[in-house]
Amino acid sequence: MLSAIAKSDPQVYELIVGEKQRQENCIRLIPSENYVSQAVMDATGSCFTNKYSEGYPTKRYYEGQQFTDQVETLAVERAKKLFGTDGANVQPHSGSIANLAAYCALAAPGDTIMGLALPHGGHLTHGWKVSYTGKFFKSVQYELDVATGRLDYNKIADLARQHKPRIIISGSSAYPRAIDFKAFEDIAKAVGAYHVSDMAHIAGLVAGGVHMSPIPYSDVVTTTTHKSLRGPRGGMILFKERHAAAVNKTVFPGLQGGPHMHTISALAVCLGEALKPAFKDYVAQIVANAKRLAEKLLEYGFNLVSGGTDNHLMLIDLRNKGLAGKPLAKALDRAHLECNYNSVPGDTAPPFNPSGLRLGTPATTTRGMKEPQMEQIAAWIKTVAENLENEAVIDKVGKEVIALCKQFPVKEAFV
Repeated sequence: MLSAIAKSDPQVYELIVGEKQRQENCIRLIPSENYVSQAVMDATGSCFTNKYSEGYPTKRYYEGQQFTDQVETLAVERAKKLFGTDGANVQPHSGSIANLAAYCALAAPGDTIMGLALPHGGHLTHGWKVSYTGKFFKSVQYELDVATGRLDYNKIADLARQHKPRIIISGSSAYPRAIDFKAFEDIAKAVGAYHVSDMAHIAGLVAGGVHMSPIPYSDVVTTTTHKSLRGPRGGMILFKERHAAAVNKTVFPGLQGGPHMHTISALAVCLGEALKPAFKDYVAQIVANAKRLAEKLLEYGFNLVSGGTDNHLMLIDLRNKGLAGKPLAKALDRAHLECNYNSVPGDTAPPFNPSGLRLGTPATTTRGMKEPQMEQIAAWIKTVAENLENEAVIDKVGKEVIALCKQFPVKEAFV
């Protein structure tokens, strides 16, 4: 495939090669990123990209759907088996579209939705003011307890009783602790609301049984298909049977036209991989790696929001170090340690240079790294944080990172 690109468009080919080398020679700590298997990657670039398939299996608007119907049905059935859900829609182009579709299926424009505030670890599409989910709907935002860095379910219940939302959203983008989905179900039931759970970050952990599943406690569950699930870039909606018609109609024709069949075929491959026993070992190691990385960072005097992690990610509050997130993230990137700067609860710094740093372990775990490597990563982060202006030190760390990466080749991750 790459040889064809090299012949057709050398400029794009060079960019692809450069990105491939970058991914191989850096330790990727962004919790929403991962490495897919060669099988998933090949399916993403398959001939299914040529096919237009508006509608659903056996109910398409174009002919020639003999194989698209089968691959979409396969993806749906694998999703239902993996997550133990009544139904699944695998057509959303992204997690954001999946979230909007879930809200539109259960509520009308102007209805109240309630989600976690973006500066406290929520996602833009949980009703934040700059997102259209905060424009189409009246949005109420709950927050973490700033003192503990944790969800306060009593305060969330009080807010729900006050505003009587149509939908309560559980799930997060930067929350390092386990989420009690049963508590959210109880809060929603008490005020007559629907419970929509966004498990985009933890879908792999849920599939592997190391995090409580939101499926039994939610009307609708949304997710991306990459991150800890280790699939192609896309979205998915899981739902109880009573919501099937509303969800499916909202995705198509409500929000989308033709689905991306090449992505759906790759999702079918990904879900097949997640159904294998080895996937449980993988997600268990993700959590073990995150815990060890968090422990070492705490030993080095870093302040972690909530004091640690239960899942795949952690959030460093850098204010006790007198550092801002952006310059540290930039310095770490020069040292081949890729992460992202992030707001922390109670942050007074601007979003484009906040006080936090978000780290995660899905990608490093895919490469085969374990607790000893997490200890080394923590030490490198400490070194870079103490030498932000010392390019010689940063360069030295970068060379050490590359040497470690060569011990855990990406191409052998799925062997």
